[in-house]
Amino acid sequence: QVHLVESGGGLVQAGGSLRLSCEASGSIFSINVMGWFRQAPGKQRELVARITTDGSTNYGDAVKGRFTISSDNAKNTVYLQMNSLKPEDTAVYSCNFFVMVTPVNRGNYWGQGTQVTVSA
Repeated sequence: QVHLVESGGGLVQAGGSLRLSCEASGSIFSINVMGWFRQAPGKQRELVARITTDGSTNYGDAVKGRFTISSDNAKNTVYLQMNSLKPEDTAVYSCNFFVMVTPVNRGNYWGQGTQVTVSA
């Protein structure tokens, strides 16, 4: 079993910054992809950013140029630096790890979610 623990959410004024962290623990043979998703009330969950262990990244259109995803593979941790936050960034942010739990078995795991609220 793999367990993800997130931290760093909170309340911030528009234009401010927050940094989210997500650490994975448990039976991880290797990590394929780490990412962040968000879901605002009444909206579908959307991709915020994703990173592979070789450093390749991709971002949702709404956050390009403002958010940066990074990782510390040795610590099984992914980060999301969020700058120039806007009220429309308000959502529950969840981390996601797609891993190999054995050399042949894979698993997709989610964090519990952390609330990010941006006030106008």
